[in-house]
This record gives sequence, C-alpha cells and structure tokens, in this order.
Amino acid sequence: GVPSGVPLRAVCPTGISWLPAAPSPLGPFPRSHRITARRSNRGGGGAMAAEARVLLRPVTFVTGNAKKLEEVRAILGGSIPFRSLKLDLPELQGEPEVISKEKARLAAIEVNGPVLVDDTCLCFNALNGLPGPYIKWFLQKIGHEGLINILKAYEDKSAYAMCIFALSLGPTTEPMTFCGRTLGKIVPPRGPADFGWDPIFQPDGYEQTYAEMPKDEKNKISHRSKALAMVRSHFTAAGYAFQTDDRHVDVTHTAGTDGCEETVKI
Repeated sequence: GVPSGVPLRAVCPTGISWLPAAPSPLGPFPRSHRITARRSNRGGGGAMAAEARVLLRPVTFVTGNAKKLEEVRAILGGSIPFRSLKLDLPELQGEPEVISKEKARLAAIEVNGPVLVDDTCLCFNALNGLPGPYIKWFLQKIGHEGLINILKAYEDKSAYAMCIFALSLGPTTEPMTFCGRTLGKIVPPRGPADFGWDPIFQPDGYEQTYAEMPKDEKNKISHRSKALAMVRSHFTAAGYAFQTDDRHVDVTHTAGTDGCEETVKI
C-alpha cells in the first residue's frame, strides 16, 4: 500500500499510467487509473516509487441487514471507504463461492462500480455441510429449536461458520472471493436472539455462544472478521486508493502542463 501522507501524482490520459474505463451496459464505468508516488528518503536523500490504483468511487457493500452492516463497520473501521446499499438480488442456489461471485457480478452491473457482497453459511458436519448457504431459509421456517432438533438424531454436534466475501471492481471485472471459517458446535440457544443463528453457535475454545459474547470479542474470532481480514490484506497489497468525499482520501486538482494533472494525498 501507499504510506500515509505520501503525495501522489496522477498521470492523465496522455500518460502511459492511465487505465481506460471499460464499457458498461449501464453507461460509462467510473474511471480507475494507476498513479506513481514518490517520496524523499530522509536518510539518503533518494526517492522511493510506489504504484497505486485509484478507484473514483467507494466500494458499495450490498446488504439490507442492519446487524451485519453494524458488524462490518466495527471490524473494518476506516480501513476501507465504503457505503452500504440494499439491492434485490436474485436468490441463487449452488456452491457458496459460486453464489457469492454471481451476486457480486450482478451487483456491480447494477451499481456500475466496485461492490462487496457476502454469503454466510452455517454447516453441520453430521449433515455433510448442510444447511450451508441455505441457513437463512432454515432459520425462517423452523427457527433455532428446529435446527437443534435436526441434530438430535446425531451424536456429532460439530459445525463451522463460514463467510465468503466477493469483491468486484466493476461490471466487467471477474469477482474475487475471500473465505473465513470458525469451528464450533451447535448448542441449545443462549443469549440475545436478535442476530440470526448466533444463539446456537458456540465457537471452539469458548464457553459462550456468539450471541453471549461481547461484540468486540466476537469480532476478533468470527468467520466474518476472518474473511474481512483477507479483504483488507488484499486492498493493502494491491495498493487501492479511492477518490471520495470521505476523509480517508483527500484529492486536490492542479493545472499541469497538459491541463489535467492532479495531486492525491492518502
């Protein structure tokens, strides 16, 4: 990533660093381009070059779940500028990674910009991974007690919680996926019943269910936090920067010799 406070000079379309916008079925896609950063080496007086990709819109996190949004905000903090948006995406069936990628592809077309979507699974080992990505519908139809009853016939109560985030940088790019897992077991419901199946999942090494844990403790070990850690690492390694109205990225425009020079401070 680009170090904090590094001034960046963006080369306009006349320069070789520009990445032209790809066509989109919904109109022109917000431009992204590469920028070269130089900063003085205080020790030796030299310079160090770095490259970052600037996206001209923040990431849109697609969700209509207020609790999930609250959790993602708490985990990411200000590390990735994003906004949230509820979209009516089709309900898909298939393997979790395939579902997540397709949702990201469809969302990127609708938003016409970078998107982040997630798919959450609760997988019972005794049932070879079911309910998996269909846990939402199981929960709606039979509730916590129904899920407990499913496992009554099995000695094995072990399970794992899985979260897959899919990131698409735009309508024409292939989504990337990031998967986090937390191992645990299914127990009779304990704790507040205001966030999905949290009351029946007890992570390994803990005496509390997700629902009983303080939020900051859960956010250190949860499947969602593990997946988001991978997303954050990817953004850092890729050197993404964002031109937004947010304080995370400050953009000022100056007139260069070609009339389109800008300085970006991250």
